[in-house]
Amino acid sequence: MELWSLIGNSQQLDGGAMFGNAPRAMWARWIAPDEQNRIPLACRCLLARFPDGRNVLFETGIGAFFDPAMRDRYGVVEDRHVLLDSLAAVGLSHEDIHAVVLSHLHFDHAGGLLAPWEAGQAARLLFPNARFLVGREHYERASHPHPRDRASFIPDIMRLLDESGRLELVEPGTPSSLGTTVRFEFSEGHTPGLMLAEVGGVVFCADLIPGRAWVHLPVTMGYDRWPEKLIDEKKAFLDDKLARGVRLFFTHDHDCAMASVAVDEKGRYYAADTQQMLAGWRA
Repeated sequence: MELWSLIGNSQQLDGGAMFGNAPRAMWARWIAPDEQNRIPLACRCLLARFPDGRNVLFETGIGAFFDPAMRDRYGVVEDRHVLLDSLAAVGLSHEDIHAVVLSHLHFDHAGGLLAPWEAGQAARLLFPNARFLVGREHYERASHPHPRDRASFIPDIMRLLDESGRLELVEPGTPSSLGTTVRFEFSEGHTPGLMLAEVGGVVFCADLIPGRAWVHLPVTMGYDRWPEKLIDEKKAFLDDKLARGVRLFFTHDHDCAMASVAVDEKGRYYAADTQQMLAGWRA
């Protein structure tokens, strides 16, 4: 199996929101903010080329579905669909993807499913030959969101996924169409039913651990719905990956795609052996 890190559209979001309980004096040392207190964030996706020729994409990033006003509000930097460019750079188009695995359906993880915004045009789903894998519990949350996170979902995506006939809802302990090559576990701290996929000795951390700074156990985001639960989940998750030698893949880290888990002399977890990108990394 070969793995690639693919860059999607990037964002600039408020650092205080991204670091929740950590004071600015601390997090500003980890990621320098701009004059508006915003920090750079990637929307990085993982491409796996299976030995049988299947191309499986883990997430799609935020994409370019926002109109110009909303793009500015949410700090999306580019006006084109960057993931499509990244796929082209490795010789693929969205039509060549056989499956898209979505950890959850917040717009910065699933927006790339949609074609770029055009004035007067209805939302349109890309990836016409792919199955779309989503955790069942999270799909139910996205279908009936709480007022706290309703704005995080794109109603058009729910409708289009339903209409595609290619939606696959994954449940704990139940095999998926990807077989045993992809292992799934679930988390509740960020959003109900967050689905974490492990493939080729690498786990897509999604918003359980957005980047290197969040490997540190106490650090959570202001967007997390249950921070204490998330910290407990993160510790169990990191202990398991450390014991089995599984590497961490970061979607939102602006400068690091993958790292190993390490623990210092004080028992604090941190990211080691960092890699900025993957290009045909062999699992």
